Amino acid sequence: MDTAWVALGLVPRLGANKLRALCNHFGSAQAALRADEAALRQVAGIGPTIAQAITQLQLEQVEAQLARWQAQGVRVLPLGELGYPPPLFRLDDPPPLLFALGQDEPRLWADAIAIVGTRRPSPAAQSLAYALAAGLAARGATIVSGLALGIDRAAHEGALSAAGRSAAVLGNGVLDPYPPQNADLALSLRRRGALLCECPPDAAVSAQRLVARNRLISGLARALIVVETEVDGGAMHAARFALAQGQPLYVVESHASGNRALLDGGAHPLPNQATEALEHL
Repeated sequence: MDTAWVALGLVPRLGANKLRALCNHFGSAQAALRADEAALRQVAGIGPTIAQAITQLQLEQVEAQLARWQAQGVRVLPLGELGYPPPLFRLDDPPPLLFALGQDEPRLWADAIAIVGTRRPSPAAQSLAYALAAGLAARGATIVSGLALGIDRAAHEGALSAAGRSAAVLGNGVLDPYPPQNADLALSLRRRGALLCECPPDAAVSAQRLVARNRLISGLARALIVVETEVDGGAMHAARFALAQGQPLYVVESHASGNRALLDGGAHPLPNQATEALEHL
């Protein structure tokens, strides 16, 4: 593992494209770390905030952090190295670094489907999310969601009920999964799937991180299913990312405002009965 690449990958707002540009400009990640602010700002996309953050990096501190995280079971996954989820390679700007807790199996990403929706679902929508996830997991698919309450939890639980696999992408560090009400579920996912994040393993949750993780939820999967959401719901972010990534977007036929907006926009409709819906997937 290139510790210099990992150190740069920890810098906020320094995505893979900018990191590659730095390495190309200076010849290596190590050389980029030795550059001063003025030299760093010669690279496209590197402004004063990022340049200052890079000059303040200390490899010894990064190595100590890595050792502490790894001692707690965290796997560090630099872009392009073994264990990094292959589906994310197709993103325009994949995370330069991921952190994971749980299973390390290539089959986890061989056939993944994302299921998302509101944190306050109707009973029918919650039951449908559970049944869809169970049916897809029984076929061998990994169910990807965001560990939120409501539809996300139902999807994860449905997959596990079928003795299947499920993975959660978090908007905070994997060492303290959010929300705390789902701590039991997070532990089950570590045993039968994985927890993933692109921020440091001990990072706190934030609105920005919760939104950003949606591009990874859709990016990991071959299709995204929206079960129920209002037009201002968080699941709409995942839907928009899926469309931008060229991923198939399936939306359950529902009177929910977000579902109607997505269906009117051309999303593939799914029947609101699990048996019929599974025939379309």
